[in-house]
Amino acid sequence: MTSSAKYVYTYIVRRNEEVTRASLPVLPCACANLRRAARAVTRLYNQALRPDGIEITQFTLLMALSITGETSQGELADLLALDSTTLTRTLSLTRGRRWIHVRQGRDRRQRLVSLTATGQEKLQQAMPHWTQAQQDLQRAVGRETFAHLGGLLAVTAARSVS
Repeated sequence: MTSSAKYVYTYIVRRNEEVTRASLPVLPCACANLRRAARAVTRLYNQALRPDGIEITQFTLLMALSITGETSQGELADLLALDSTTLTRTLSLTRGRRWIHVRQGRDRRQRLVSLTATGQEKLQQAMPHWTQAQQDLQRAVGRETFAHLGGLLAVTAARSVS
């Protein structure tokens, strides 16, 4: 006699004693934990930036171009750790709004991307809401955790890039 019952084994790790009932469990997969955190943080920033008509992906692109100045699309993809399809979609949206300018580089394959005056204005307009989101996140995770978070994530991204 065969049984049609199926058993599922679930393994959830709780490594931190500070985990409360309101907290989410630590998953056994680092990628799943990072992606879950990224979705939650993205939601926080998008809600803050909504009045400015910009999403955090677009804001990040404008901020990166503000820091780097004109740069190639490839260098921008490396800086933001984005695949070419995702970057192309974000560039298309921001270009359509005249926030960025894209021009041909030294050869036909190279594209150089820069921030326009309109893009700089949009960045400055959204900056107070972005700052508020930063403060909200810091308050939610604590000052010390927030201070370490940026560096830890930068090291993780740098060491994970192949």
